[in-house]
Amino acid sequence: MAASCSARFLLINGVPRTGDVPPVASFLESTSGAYTTTRTHGAASCVLFWDRHLTRLTESIRILAQARPDLLGPGPIPAPNQAKLNISSVAKTVNRSLKIGYRLAYDERSRYGLNDELAITALVRRNEGPDRLLDVFLHIGFYAPPVFGSGGACLAVAGPGRDLALAKYSDWVRIRKGLEKMKPPNATELLLSNNGDELLEGSVTNFFVICKVADNSSAPSTSSYRIEVQTAPVKHGVLPGIVRQLVLEICSDKGIPLREIAPSWSERNLWEEAFITSSLRIVQHVDSIQASASFKDLQLKTWEDVSWILKHFEGPGPITTLIQKEIMARAEREVCQMK
Repeated sequence: MAASCSARFLLINGVPRTGDVPPVASFLESTSGAYTTTRTHGAASCVLFWDRHLTRLTESIRILAQARPDLLGPGPIPAPNQAKLNISSVAKTVNRSLKIGYRLAYDERSRYGLNDELAITALVRRNEGPDRLLDVFLHIGFYAPPVFGSGGACLAVAGPGRDLALAKYSDWVRIRKGLEKMKPPNATELLLSNNGDELLEGSVTNFFVICKVADNSSAPSTSSYRIEVQTAPVKHGVLPGIVRQLVLEICSDKGIPLREIAPSWSERNLWEEAFITSSLRIVQHVDSIQASASFKDLQLKTWEDVSWILKHFEGPGPITTLIQKEIMARAEREVCQMK
């Protein structure tokens, strides 16, 4: 029996939808709202960092309701109704949907002897009816997580950063598609930059480098460097990802120097390692990054019109490996047990 499955499940306000369910990318592209995505772990026995994801989802709803209510669904939410958004009920509905959807997907997994984990996306959008202001969707599909170190990411700098990055909303999926024209065939992820030098994040990931920096504590006559982890700060317009926050916490706990500063492409000769994070991939080392020789090139029509400069890395380095190990150790403690 095949080790993967294309079956998908969709629940709306806790009720399973009958008929064909689209892939999650198509679902997000066609359904505006705040959302979050995570996956199961340990042979689909538990859900990773579920409490953090629920917190992020409700925070995204609050931000969108205040700043961009149109991103919560068709038509704006009238200002008097913003205070009436019963956000506390969202978590209850999501959890109820998760229990029902998980059982459906797990039974399918068991029935066919599958090895995949489950990818779980919860989305909340505005309801146009008079009785309920918010609808809760839960999309579940099968997902085979990559083995850490088995394959690195190939990144390409391809466009500007996102708007209202503090909230995670599905309209970004449509915006992201517009950047795909600048994605070379060998690239597996896009990097965002507003000026071609300061690298913010990936289109669906957060981005980190391990960089050599001058050690000012050394004697003036010597050339000494220390290593620090660098990632763009949230205030520069990057998504405050769940795994990104875990990296910050781990670096603090383990005494690994970390600075929230956008890695500078012009200083790439000082980069020792690079990795990206997401709630599905967790940590993936970077094999290569390519950027245009001129920022003006990013205004061209396609990737073929760009003159690319390439930076290579040699597999997952020691700091990337340590951070991945520590995140997975925390994953064992911060899970929602489903079995």
